[in-house]
Amino acid sequence: MKVAIGSDHAGFLLKERLKTYLQDKGFKIIDFGAYSEERADYPDFAHPVAKSVETKEVDFGLIMCGTGNGINMAANKHKGIRAALCWNPEIASLARQHNDANVLTLPARCITEEEAIKIVDAFFSADFEGGRHTERVNKISNFS
Repeated sequence: MKVAIGSDHAGFLLKERLKTYLQDKGFKIIDFGAYSEERADYPDFAHPVAKSVETKEVDFGLIMCGTGNGINMAANKHKGIRAALCWNPEIASLARQHNDANVLTLPARCITEEEAIKIVDAFFSADFEGGRHTERVNKISNFS
């Protein structure tokens, strides 16, 4: 599986830990930054991650900032992106199963590293269930 990853300064340390964790599990990772804890703006990382998912360069995106809110909002501006802000494994699984989420967003300042790993595992091990959820997911992009 190929995953684009990105964070601002607040998510940098967690991004680095999750990048190593996923690589150790055999994931291919494209890191769009940030590359340090120096102040950085979350849209600068949300957009390239979302674009790589949108163009199918990668299978999924993984993004994080302090609360997860800002980077999630920026990613969801992209057509076809369904970024889900998840703070526990159940929400992560359901985001994949019911919403066909293709970008996982984490609140780096609000969860522990151990919790983040459990959330990541839940997200990447779940599959979209389709069925009754398909029509609902289709309504997300077809709103005008």
